[in-house]
Amino acid sequence: MGRLDGRVALVTGAGTGIGRASAIALAEEGAAVALVGRREHLLDATARAIRGAGGTALVAAADVTDADASRAEVARTESEFGRLDILVNNAGGPSRSRSVRTIESDDFEAVHRLNATAPLVLTQAALPGMLARGVGTVITISSFAAVICTPMSGVAYGAAKASVGSVMRSLNNELRGRGIRACTIYPGEADTPVLETRALVPDAAARATMMLPEDIADIVRLCACMPGRTLIEEVYVRPTQLRDVSADIAAVTDS
Repeated sequence: MGRLDGRVALVTGAGTGIGRASAIALAEEGAAVALVGRREHLLDATARAIRGAGGTALVAAADVTDADASRAEVARTESEFGRLDILVNNAGGPSRSRSVRTIESDDFEAVHRLNATAPLVLTQAALPGMLARGVGTVITISSFAAVICTPMSGVAYGAAKASVGSVMRSLNNELRGRGIRACTIYPGEADTPVLETRALVPDAAARATMMLPEDIADIVRLCACMPGRTLIEEVYVRPTQLRDVSADIAAVTDS
């Protein structure tokens, strides 16, 4: 038996990278998983991987920055499976401009809508059912960019990822006494598709030093599978080998 048999999870950004790996990891533990993301064909591929291994997956194509669409997908998940126990806020991404000198306010606000506001909206939508049952786990993928702010990740991304971490601390402080637990993961460099958006796209040698999505997914699995008496509040995880990123930073600051 899986440790999450009978449980239901919703994972955002489930078509690629950490989201895909996390959805598969939770399904391996027995959870039925709702897969949320903008690109339905990628969600379908994740669903096939889960179903092919005997798991249960629901494809829920939606843009999480659309608050109404996010609420609708939470409601759809609860209607389909009867409950929602685990929310994984993974969808995120940086701005086009990353320098504090040049970023436009619209870009700054858009990054916050995706990385901070959207997780809040999804969490708010999931909370009534979780509170009614007296149990629920919200796992949010932040970033080490919230801790060490560099032009490589961008001023907006670092600020937004710090903001969502604060939201999750507030959730714990307000509702942990009612069975709700918020787990925030702060990964350093991982070899995911978001690397393609950087000014200097890492080459194979650089990627070889990075963590893999499955490494972060194993932490998601741990947070979700801990007994209800135990809360993993925050996890900071980085590659063992820290590479020289001076050229990556220069690609932003010299532009």
